[in-house]
Order: sequence, then structure tokens, then C-alpha cells
Amino acid sequence: MKIEELLNPKLAILNLQANDKDSAIREMADMMADQGIVNNEEEFIKSIWDRENQTTTGIGDGIAMPHARNKNINKAAVLFAKSENGIDFKSLDGKPVHLFFMIAAPEGADNAHLQALAKLSSLLIDPEFVNELKKATSGEEVISLFKQKDAAITNEKNKKPKISSERPLIVGVTACINGIAHTYMAQEALIKAGEALGYNVHIETNGSEGVKNKLTAEDISKSEGVIIASDKKVEMARFDGKPLVSAPVVAGINKPQDLIKQIADHQASIYNAGGQTTKQADKAEISVGSTIYRNLMNGISHMLPFVIGGGILIALSFIVEQYAGGAKSPLFVFLNTIGGMAFTFMVPVLSAYIAESIGDLPALMPGFVGGYMASNVINNAKSPAGFLGGLAAGFMAGYITLALRKVFSKIPKSLEGMKPMLLYPVLGLLLIAAIMYYIVSPIFSGLNFAITNFLNHMGTGNLIILTSILGGMMAIDMGGPFNKAAYVFASGAFANNPHDPVNAILMAAVMVGGMVPPFATAIGTVLFKNKYTESERRAGISNWILGWSFITEGAIPFAAADPGRVIPSCVLGSAIAGFIVGLTKVGIPAPHGGFWVAPLATNIVWYFIAVIVGSLVSGVVLSLWKKAVK
Repeated sequence: MKIEELLNPKLAILNLQANDKDSAIREMADMMADQGIVNNEEEFIKSIWDRENQTTTGIGDGIAMPHARNKNINKAAVLFAKSENGIDFKSLDGKPVHLFFMIAAPEGADNAHLQALAKLSSLLIDPEFVNELKKATSGEEVISLFKQKDAAITNEKNKKPKISSERPLIVGVTACINGIAHTYMAQEALIKAGEALGYNVHIETNGSEGVKNKLTAEDISKSEGVIIASDKKVEMARFDGKPLVSAPVVAGINKPQDLIKQIADHQASIYNAGGQTTKQADKAEISVGSTIYRNLMNGISHMLPFVIGGGILIALSFIVEQYAGGAKSPLFVFLNTIGGMAFTFMVPVLSAYIAESIGDLPALMPGFVGGYMASNVINNAKSPAGFLGGLAAGFMAGYITLALRKVFSKIPKSLEGMKPMLLYPVLGLLLIAAIMYYIVSPIFSGLNFAITNFLNHMGTGNLIILTSILGGMMAIDMGGPFNKAAYVFASGAFANNPHDPVNAILMAAVMVGGMVPPFATAIGTVLFKNKYTESERRAGISNWILGWSFITEGAIPFAAADPGRVIPSCVLGSAIAGFIVGLTKVGIPAPHGGFWVAPLATNIVWYFIAVIVGSLVSGVVLSLWKKAVK
């Protein structure tokens, strides 16, 4: 597929009216929706913002390439937009953006589509071509410029003599989160910079269509050094012993010569796959807090299927127990047993994948065993160390593995094979087991026992305060750290003892707190239509379903567009919903499902009332607070 097939004169905005990043994204997305490229504009915008929150797509030099790839996109397309005054898009160089290329790729996009998108990305590193695009006065002219540029490159490649094999070789890998644009722009920029500096550069791309131009062992062996320009994890062990520079993918686009010069000037550190990483490989851009959060989320994301699957089967067993045969029913025994078995893996899986995120595969087994020890009573403790002990086990197992790698980094090459097969598993297991047995279990089992005892003997007043706080936290960042902290606290308590009515109340509090924001925005778009744009009113329709299903993220586009009004309003309503749950002692013995699991509620009427009241309060307060749309 050629680039011009992705462009369309009708997908061109020659005078963008927006004056800020949010309104620019929305204006371009409106046209995508009007032209039938996307079938759910709000979900498309959410995907765009998800990518922007990872790293801005304002790549510098006045260009931005916001992009998304999901099931709400009907066909691959590129929208061209131009802003005469420029827009602050939080670009990497801090300069305003004048040219926008909004890329949409469906989930099932074939290789031809993805290769065309990659080619388009690579063309935009030519400053002369970019200047011509800035002068374009119509969509047809933009397409014509791309056709001419594509033809010129093809002719140049046909005439170009084969690169001399005498030139030194540098290899590398480029990868970005979505793998649509930045991956290939960095590849092209590094290759061109290498040619200018007298190097052959061979770049492997980890893009949407998988690994392309894969580096061979011979490539790596012959190379002077390695450049990793990536925002995600790549296979690193193969670069053991090579000079290596690691940087975000945008550095490969904006500073390719700097990266190559680090190799050429022998400033790159030697990469040791046994654990001693290069100075550059540990990205300085990532803060300690972000690193801890990323490791924690890796554990939680792997844990949640066990919590949700096991919890809902246990909840279904309660229905069978109550309405279809009691505790002796074979169906009750089956559902309760299987759900309980899934729950037993919750803490070990959490610990294992926190450890794996820190110390890679060698840390997985010690993390799993540490989590299993936290799930059981050991060393005459009063109770298991529980969820908190599992968190500690995961982080300690990960850092123990890193320490072992450093200790054995100087081991002779002939003994390298002993490390993954003998040294790491045996020593890692011994160390984590000793720490868990003698230190973590006594401390965290006591803490877990105290928390459990506090929850079991909590008075109504304290319970209401706690459920109000949990409900409000669910709406602070709608899927972010606060939301996850509240959900993990409630689901952790529930997993410790799903039969405890207090734990079911905590679960109900986070459930109603997470349902309020999408319902509130849906209510606002119905009762106060003049306060919302047409695209927001369309999103409000889908938020009825998202709210019903306990998918808080449906409110994110509204919060991104107007955080100062949306977030406080939703926190207020979610806290009120949590307050009602604590006051009426509504319990939900299931960790997910929203109103779909309402039949399991211990007080179904007040469960609905809590959500309705909280949503009405949020929706009305938000809508009265907002200004009318012109």
C-alpha cells in the first residue's frame, strides 16, 4: 500500500482553529468521526491521550503525530492538519506545533497498512519536505507532495551505490509503546545520521507488525556498539559484552548523531547481561516513584484475573448456597472450591511479577515462593503475612536478584551457565525464604492480624468514614494510582476472607465509587445538553453502559478536557455513594461487575440508591459548574 492511499483530501484541516492541545486533538478527532474513520470518537480520543501520557507525540521542529490503534477504528488513515499560529503540544523541544499528522490504525491492520504508516513517519525527518508541507494550501497538494517525495526516494535508492562493507557497523533497536510512528522515525534518523558520520547502521524495529530487520548474532558480533532507542522492554541478553547506549525512542529521532557519537567516541559503557547494566541503560528520565509504581502495576495486572475470576465464582457459589441446595450442593462445592483455588494464587502471582519486573526472569521463582509464604501461617505467626507481606516479598525478591547479578558479574565466562541454572535459583530461594521466615512474616503477620481485627470490630462511624474515603479515591484519577490503591486495598481484604461481611462492604464501596464518574457524565449530557459538546454527548451515551459495568475510565475524556471541574465533582459523588454503602452496610461479595453482579448484593435496593444518588450529585454539580458551550 502506498502512502497516498492513507491520505484523503477530505481528511485535511488547512487552518486548525484550536489553540491548545486538548482542543486540537478533539478537532482532529471530530473530523475522523465525521469521515467514518472511527466509530467511537470518545474511545479514540482516550486512546490518543493514553499514548500522549506515555510520551508526547510532539517530536519537535513543529511536528506532532498523535496516533492510536484500537478496535474503534474502521480503517487505517492519516489526517493532515496545519496551524498557522502554532499550538503548545508539550513538544520535546518546547516549540509550538504547526503540522499535525493524526494516525489511526485498526486493531487488525495488515502489514501493508503498517508499512505505509512507517514510511510516512520516516519522510517527516526531512526538513525541506516539511517546509513544503507548511506551504500547502489544499489536501490535494499535500497528497501530491507525498507522491513526489515517495517517487524521489525510490529513484534515489535505485541509483544509489551499495554501501561499502569497509565502513564500521553500528546496530540498534527502536521501539515505542504503540509501534506506529516513532519506531520507524527513529530508525530512519539513526540510519541517516550514521551515513553522515561514516557508519553503516542496521536497526531492528519492534513495531506494531512485530520485529522487523531482526539483528543476527553475526550483526551484533561485527558491530562497534549498540543503540537502544526504546520506550518498552526489548531483548537485551544478546548484547552482552558490547558497548551500549540506551535512550527513549524520541532521542533516536531528535538526537541520532549524539547517540552514534557516544559509540564512535568510546563513551558507551559495556553491557553485562549478568546484571551490571550500562549507565545509560538505566533510564535517568524515570523517577524512583515511577519505577516503583511500574513494578507494582506489573504485579497487580497479573494478579487481577485471579481476583476477579476467583471472586466471581465464589460469589456465584453464595447464590447457589442460598437458593439452590445449600452448602452441600455439588454445584456450590465446585464453584466455591475452584474460586478459592484461584484466590490462593493471588498473592504469589502478585509477588512473582513484581519481582520479575525488577529482576527479570531469574526473580520470578523467588518472588512466587515469597508470595506463597506470605499467604500461609509460618514460624508460629498469628496469621499469614497476607497481601502486604506479598508486596514486600515481591520487591525484596526482585532486588535480591539484582544484588546476586552484581555479586556474580565478575564470574569467569566458562561458568556463566551456572548463574541462571544454579546460583540464582538456589541462592535467591534461600535468601527470600530466610527473610520471609525470620523478618517479614513476624512483622507483617502481626500487621495483617491487626488490620483484620480492626476491620472486624469497626464501629459504624469508622466504617462510614472508610467507605467514604475508598469511594472518593476511586474517582480521583479514574484508573490511576489512587484508584488502584483503593481497589487493591478492598480486593486484598476481600481475598483474605471473602466470607467476611465487612470485606464485602469495602468491595461495594469501591464498586459504587468507580461507577459514579461515568454515570455522572452520562447524566450531565442528558440533563444539561447545552453544557456539553456534540462529541461529549455522544460519549455520554456509551458511559451508561460503562458505568453499569464498573468501568470508571469512561469518564477520562471528560476529566482530561476539564479536570478542574470534572474531578472534584466526581470525587464528591463517589464519596457520597461510599458513605451510603457504609451507612446501610451494603455488601458485594464479588470483586468486579458493577450492576451485573447486583443480585449478589446483601442490600440490593440501597446498592442502586448509593450509585444513583452519588451520580446525580456529581452530574448536577458538574453541569451547574460548567460553562455553556458556544
